[in-house]
Amino acid sequence: MADDSAIRYALVDEAETTMKILIMGAGAVGIYYGAQLQRAGQDVVFCARGENLRVLRENGLEIKSFKADLKLRVNATGDPREFAPYELILFAVKSYDTESAARQLEGCLAPDGVLMTIQNGVENEEVLCRFFPREQVMGGNSRVGAELVSPGKVLHTALGEIEFGELDGRITPRAERIAEVLRRAGILGELTSDLQTIRWYKLMGNNSTNSVSALSHTTLAQMIEDPDGFELVRSLMHETLAVGRAEGAKVSDDRIDAQLAMIRKSLNAAAIKTSTLQDLEKGKPLEYEAISGAVVRAARRHNMKVPATEAVYTLLKLLEKTRRFGDR
Repeated sequence: MADDSAIRYALVDEAETTMKILIMGAGAVGIYYGAQLQRAGQDVVFCARGENLRVLRENGLEIKSFKADLKLRVNATGDPREFAPYELILFAVKSYDTESAARQLEGCLAPDGVLMTIQNGVENEEVLCRFFPREQVMGGNSRVGAELVSPGKVLHTALGEIEFGELDGRITPRAERIAEVLRRAGILGELTSDLQTIRWYKLMGNNSTNSVSALSHTTLAQMIEDPDGFELVRSLMHETLAVGRAEGAKVSDDRIDAQLAMIRKSLNAAAIKTSTLQDLEKGKPLEYEAISGAVVRAARRHNMKVPATEAVYTLLKLLEKTRRFGDR
């Protein structure tokens, strides 16, 4: 990729690229990545709940994709200890479930295993380090457009890669091994030595498009094609990167226009709903605290003004309160 922090990973032999992997949180993102990993020969277990778990156990998973459709029989469980230990746990639960999910994973990692969060936001790594040794935690970004249209069934509309790195920025043999596993599954985006920077770039997109889409019930194309929607998204991106720089991320405003141009050129933008809009439509809790809330909290630490983010954060908080508790 173009990012200066991208690092070339070393190829490792075939025997070293077979791993036992738990997908913790088999929603749209977890199912998509887990399916690609299993298709590539990895030993994958999906942790799910409710009707989604039943369908995965009985019927397997199904992905309708602009790349290629896929159906697989899978191992699925409601208790991650059932198939433990794991060499890699891909942690894909919603941010508000981080602590409860982490507690379920007690004793599930192999002694040299790794837990990699690919959740939204920039705060989950530190939360997970309260439950696991810091040296067993990695961070990453999910770069995929996917929707769980019904239990066990995913619509894949865009991208499909993972960016990741060690918390301390080292390029370790285990990181290179995981990079090769992801590469063989066709889902490697980048192995980075600057995790903080790529995480803030991801938050830039989430704080803008996720927030606006949920508040306006619009797809990516609809919000970008409207001039006022475009300017609001752009303002939110600028605020996010300014706060990221204050936090130490090496982010550049040049990425903003490049990302907006990419959205405009996307053939599937008209069909892409952000994860926050998907949650809103399905009556699920909104992940606003991990997204807009994270920017607001960081801005306050640096005495910075982020008026657009403050506004959408307040609106999302009120929206969540009224939809869950009525007018109380």
